Amino acid sequence: MLRRKFEKEIEDFLINQPDKILLVDGARQIGKSFIIRHVGKKLFKNFVEINLKEDKEGAHIFANVKTCQDLYLHLSVFANSELGSRDNTLIFLDEIQAYPQLLTMLKFLNQEKRFRYIASGSQLGIALQQTPSVPIGSITVKHMYPLDFEEFLWAVNCGDEVIESMRSCFRKGEALNESLHQNILKRFQYYLLVGGLPEAVNMFLSDRHIQRVREVQTQIYELYKIDASQYDNDNKLKIRRVYDLIPSNLENKKKRVVFKDIENKKGKDYTDYADEFEYLSASGVALEVKSISNPKFPIRESVIKSFLKFYLNDIGILTNILYSNNASAIMNDERSINLGTVYESVVAQELSAHGFQLYYYDNKKMGEVDFLVDDYDHLAVLPLEIKSGKDYTIHSALDRFVSNESYNIPRAIVFSNDGKVFQKGRIIYMPIYFCMFLENKASETDNEFVFEELMEL
Repeated sequence: MLRRKFEKEIEDFLINQPDKILLVDGARQIGKSFIIRHVGKKLFKNFVEINLKEDKEGAHIFANVKTCQDLYLHLSVFANSELGSRDNTLIFLDEIQAYPQLLTMLKFLNQEKRFRYIASGSQLGIALQQTPSVPIGSITVKHMYPLDFEEFLWAVNCGDEVIESMRSCFRKGEALNESLHQNILKRFQYYLLVGGLPEAVNMFLSDRHIQRVREVQTQIYELYKIDASQYDNDNKLKIRRVYDLIPSNLENKKKRVVFKDIENKKGKDYTDYADEFEYLSASGVALEVKSISNPKFPIRESVIKSFLKFYLNDIGILTNILYSNNASAIMNDERSINLGTVYESVVAQELSAHGFQLYYYDNKKMGEVDFLVDDYDHLAVLPLEIKSGKDYTIHSALDRFVSNESYNIPRAIVFSNDGKVFQKGRIIYMPIYFCMFLENKASETDNEFVFEELMEL
């Protein structure tokens, strides 16, 4: 069984938040159902799982459920003797978006406290937007992603002691020794090929054959395209087209969505495809990166939607599309191959898995910087530049960005293949795999803040 960080999140929620229902959101085939099933059976004597998408396509047992009593009646038939009390029974409503009325009903199910509930879906973000009465206060939504690089290291038997030693080096600004650097870099290259989809990772662990891994990735990629085509009769062709264009857009110099290419019509802009972009992002199959021209903390206050980038949600799917079964482009660092797209994509995947919103810097005079994240330690913006070649110290746009005193940038990071860690001015150079240690949270000292007692007026 693959070790996932999300297991602890679910377990902590079920133990510590008994008065809410957890909704797990994320793309299909990333392991949501498996990990919920594993935790549910571990914590509860009675675990009842209902796949509502399968029900909608088959028996329609839950199609006409309108009240809590309706649901209880159908559960008693479906679960037979597996129902107990709230203390020992967990009901797992998988693919709950298949029956949107059940999303609204969660509030009342939670209030009645007859059982504990957990729900998941591959298009929950879209379903919640379309639900007229979202049960705010009764639910907590958590997002799940494919395996990040740390989870992949666990899968390939890299121990916690090694990872914690690496984390310590990252925090201290120290390099790994050359032997360990080469070892981790090799595993990082494997990750670029295999990606983080659990089925692909398990195939890699059992077979170690690139063709078998590619077959799994191709099947899931086609599944994502089918899902996009089934979404909406009016928008499905445009959604499919935007999704199909992601790899080719990433190979362009700017890597942006080219609006006129979607329907081969000039004069189109973001507003013409806002719903399609929202679908791809909310369904988890693509990672949206918004542009920032005047960076300030917090970044979300400066978003410009006219220039947009999309990355695929899994690096293995991308390298399959780009290189098929030829692993030499990744493993041999072929000079004729520009891995910039691949490296940027894996960092986008890593940042998303760690809870970051994705932004990049775009300014006609100053140039572009690959990613911007909020730096809570300094209450500033942290720019990230991703380099795949040997000339990783050359970055004119980043230099201009950092030297602009109005931006108040205390530091920047350049990630590359080089194992050295050093600093020039405000720019820190680190190996690419250290992106796994970027965390979207304030420093520990901030967590120690305690409110003072208010003075009487």
